[in-house]
This record gives sequence, structure tokens and C-alpha cells, in this order.
Amino acid sequence: MRTKTLLLTAALSAAGVASSMAQGTVFSVNAVGYVNTTVGPKFSIIANPLNASDNSINTLFKTGIQGTIPESFQVFRFSGTGFKNSQWDSLDGNFLPLQNSAEQVLPGEGLFVRNPSTSPVTITFVGEVPQGNLVNAYPKGFSLRASQVPQAGKITDLGYAANPNDQIYQFDNTKQGYIVNTFDDINLAWLPSVPTIAVGEGFFLKAATAGSWNRTFSVNQ
Repeated sequence: MRTKTLLLTAALSAAGVASSMAQGTVFSVNAVGYVNTTVGPKFSIIANPLNASDNSINTLFKTGIQGTIPESFQVFRFSGTGFKNSQWDSLDGNFLPLQNSAEQVLPGEGLFVRNPSTSPVTITFVGEVPQGNLVNAYPKGFSLRASQVPQAGKITDLGYAANPNDQIYQFDNTKQGYIVNTFDDINLAWLPSVPTIAVGEGFFLKAATAGSWNRTFSVNQ
């Protein structure tokens, strides 16, 4: 999975000013822009990294997938016990069934996607950067999570405070398998290494106990 991020901020002046988040100079409380996420063939775990005007699966992917949407492209939302599947139907022009694809997916939640074609697919997410006191609640056991802030980095730098025996399962699109890291209860460190999360990447969190991934964030930082 590859991502390209450009976050634009509106200026307080009438003329307007644009700035990238990477440059660290912003002129407004609100920051809007886009993230391009490229997924290869078969399965990937991604996330909606921005808060759009409509965060439904149908809208995010119907408007976000660039070019012709591959027939039978699938989006899987984890319910805690199984998956709700939404599949692209070119004849209907929607992801079906509509009761599944109408569900809202906010920043902080991961999604499985299946690209049935033999070529990469680019998905453009457009929306606002989440800011303020952000709370990403998770249950004990497995859930599909992601950073609520569109930044790449080590999970520790992204504000996740691990509990002993927490595990993170990242999905490797090339190998079609998981990379697993555990927060060791003896060393109190991530082993074999600290997970590094990309912008727009989702992952399975196996939490030893229910909790929340809290972070206070502002684009003016």
C-alpha cells in the first residue's frame, strides 16, 4: 500500500494561503485536503484518514476510486465477530448491499478491501483533518483500528499507549499475510519491533483490555 498526502489549509486573509502539513505552517484552525491511497491486487487493510462530508462506504469508495472501479471490488467492515461486505456493482452503480455500504466509517477505523483486478487501484480520500481531543475507543480483543490523524510514524509517536500483551497485526499486501508485533509484558516494549504505521493504513489491534487511543492534535502544532 502506498500513500500520497496533500493537506491544504484555508487562510484567514481574503487572498487565501495553502500549506502542506509536512511543512508545518498553517493559517487556519481547519485543514482540508486529500490523501491518495494505492492498493495492490488482492487484500489490503486501509483506513479513511480524513473526515469527509459523507463518510459512508458507498460515497467514499464510489467517488474516491480513480478511473473505472474494478467489477466486484469489495470493502469489508469488521463488526467484532465477523465482516459486513460491500461489493461494487457496475450495473447498479453502487456498492451493494446498500444497508452495508451506507454505514459511516470515520478516521480511526480500519477496513479490509479486496482489489480483484491485476493492477493497483488508487483511492482518493477528501476531507478535514481531525483535530482537538481525539478519542478512539477499542474493545478487548480484536478490532480494526487506524490513526485518527493522517500522519505516518511509529505507533508510540502516534500516541498509542500500549498495555502488556497488546498485539498489532499489520497486513502485507505483497505477501498476503500478517506482520505481528507484541507489547511484551516483561520487557514492556514492542517486540520484535515497534510497529510503523503509514498514512491511511489500518491494522488489527488485539487489545489485552478495552481502552481508548487518545490524542490531542492541532495542525498549528
